[in-house]
Amino acid sequence: MEKKITKVLVANRGEIAIRVMRTCRELGIKTVAVYSDADKGVLHTLAADEAVHIGPAASKESYLVIDKIIDAAKKTGADAIHPGYGFLSENASFSKRCEAEGIIFIGPSAESITMMGDKTKARELMIKHGVPVPPGLQTALHDIEEARTIADEIGYPVLVKAAAGGGGKGMRIIEKPSDFDSGIRAAKSEALNAFGDDRVYVEKYLEEPHHIEFQVIGDMHGNVLHVYDRECSIQRRHQKVVEEAPSAYVDDNLRARMAETAVLAAKACNYYGAGTIEFLVDKHKNYYFLEMNTRLQVEHPVTEFISGLDLVALQILVAEGKPLPLKQDEIQHRGHSIECRISAEDPFENFMPSTGTLTRYRLPSGPGVRVDSGVTEGQAVSINYDPMLAKLIVYAETREAAISRMIRALEEYQISGILTTIPFCKYVMEHEVFQSGVYDTHFVKDHFTVEAMQKSPLKDETKFALATLVRAFAEKTKAGSTTELVETHAENSNGTWWSKRRA
Repeated sequence: MEKKITKVLVANRGEIAIRVMRTCRELGIKTVAVYSDADKGVLHTLAADEAVHIGPAASKESYLVIDKIIDAAKKTGADAIHPGYGFLSENASFSKRCEAEGIIFIGPSAESITMMGDKTKARELMIKHGVPVPPGLQTALHDIEEARTIADEIGYPVLVKAAAGGGGKGMRIIEKPSDFDSGIRAAKSEALNAFGDDRVYVEKYLEEPHHIEFQVIGDMHGNVLHVYDRECSIQRRHQKVVEEAPSAYVDDNLRARMAETAVLAAKACNYYGAGTIEFLVDKHKNYYFLEMNTRLQVEHPVTEFISGLDLVALQILVAEGKPLPLKQDEIQHRGHSIECRISAEDPFENFMPSTGTLTRYRLPSGPGVRVDSGVTEGQAVSINYDPMLAKLIVYAETREAAISRMIRALEEYQISGILTTIPFCKYVMEHEVFQSGVYDTHFVKDHFTVEAMQKSPLKDETKFALATLVRAFAEKTKAGSTTELVETHAENSNGTWWSKRRA
């Protein structure tokens, strides 16, 4: 049954809230923002037609409180809620509560979220439908001796993973049998802290793994389509930093087989809405189901660039009960797109969080450049939420041209007041292994060093701009030591404007 959506409450913050609001505005749909004490007056609250305060800075007292989100929707007359990603986006209870309150949840059914949210149940479902999974335990670990026997059979290294969550939490690589017990204990402890559930399972750790995912979109009429692949193998601590579409590692034959499997996996859980089927591909180009994210992905813009589709618009259309307006053969991909996550982290100090005030924040622009940003100049960056400030996305006709465009855009990005991942992203773009297209999830471990990143040359115009900044700051303070401090940052900034010295 179709129902027109007229007002959407976006149960999120930052760049993804603004991203959703932009599509709503284009569709003539009113929007409602929610905000915590820490987010009063920030960009996403100004982008909406209305804004509702929902509590203290801590997300467990604001953005994660279902009652407060539902109450805000009722007070403002919102007939739909878009959860974005993170927070409540994969919370089956939230989806079910929206349905009970007569509010449209712009996402999949609670049943699909539950089915794919439990990693062991999802694994069992995939096996039942013939989707390949990595060798290992078929269910969550009940007996450590059984798990040890399985590990011995499939061979080390093995991977221990949390059954109830993802994002690298509760995950441990165990290299040898003597580390098995301690690895299991550490994974269970972290899983319990992160998800309130200490169940874990064991699977084979694949050689030279590539993290390849397929965008899928389904409707309530049984149609499921794929929108091609993304490579997400540039990661630190199991968290993605750089993504691109399509993957340079996947050939046309493998792409077709994986796409067919992705659609099969989505149909297995009666999926509708936008979702992502994630795979690991080994050095022999065997692929295995990793997990399904039952929401919009952070990296969805690269798919939008190569396909020309607005995935948020399709989410809304599906949530209204309408059939997808496309057939599979009408979805084509062209050109190449790359996304860099710009986060408030110090890549020179093991990606430690960086906090402070954005004293300068100027975005790159030009042909083929898109910035999904959730912050503005003068805004404070705290540790209350995810450190990602923005996503820098580029598009070009070829992968080589996209890499060059991304380097140019990274050099244009001007940020002062905090440290960011811009130098690391530029290092990746310029590295010969990344440029070859044959890189895996071990890129950071195998190829990244702070020393090499520090040697990355600055463009002449950036050097000039930094030198001007140094002189102006020194003149203002009349302190030679301050000049030395800023010059130190100019040497190490790799195209990023920093106003804080690294400790």
